[in-house]
Amino acid sequence: MKTRIFKSFVELTGSPVSSALLKQVTTSRISKPLIKPFASFYHIQIDEAEYPIEQYTSLNAFFTRSLQTGKRLIDSNPKTLISPVDGVLSDSGIIDTQQQFCVKDKTYSLASLLGDADKASRYTNGYYYLFYLSPRHYHHFHYPISGTLVNRYALGSTSYPVNNLGIRMRNDVFSSNHRVISELSTDFGQVAIVKVGALNVNSVRIANSETTCVKGQDFGHFAFGSTVILFIEQNDAFKPEEVPFTEVQVGDRIGKWQS
Repeated sequence: MKTRIFKSFVELTGSPVSSALLKQVTTSRISKPLIKPFASFYHIQIDEAEYPIEQYTSLNAFFTRSLQTGKRLIDSNPKTLISPVDGVLSDSGIIDTQQQFCVKDKTYSLASLLGDADKASRYTNGYYYLFYLSPRHYHHFHYPISGTLVNRYALGSTSYPVNNLGIRMRNDVFSSNHRVISELSTDFGQVAIVKVGALNVNSVRIANSETTCVKGQDFGHFAFGSTVILFIEQNDAFKPEEVPFTEVQVGDRIGKWQS
């Protein structure tokens, strides 16, 4: 019974009715008794949370928790690219000349994801990383490199699960889901950070509208299901780390621009 309840929180379809009900329940005080069994079921590291678990008033408040200061070490080298999230780096590779990229043997259009062919063309022959955040992960996202925010916009309205099942069942899960794109101008070229929500609850929350972006800075969070995709403009000096299909945390180095 417990398994069915918790999985329903993260694997519902994009139905507005079910998503609205989910949001109402998880943001109310009636969900507080679920916090401890939820944390136990997903093996969440509660000792990292900003507050003791008893202080969270709803399941959503706990799920969107911040961490205690200093719990993530940020690679401070200005030439390194860091993971923007805690999660599984489930895919990475080259963006081809048709502005396409592959995830689990399926090909996706970057133009469809970004909603604009001209924006997509900037990343031709660049590099991408895809991170999946499971329910047990910390769900805030951080800037992977310092730079200036030059564009931020939202696309999509319906959201389907972004776990393995959702990716297998739909060919357009990334380009149809609600998503928020942030584009940064950096010393090494442009970087796009695509936050893909799930469960049709507008689950991407941006913390502020500052245009100065500092590597490692927390700038928002997800409420329940989520994926983050990074797109890096082509730069011959960029060398990615060979770390696909591994657990990463905010601050871990995933690439470097070499002199």
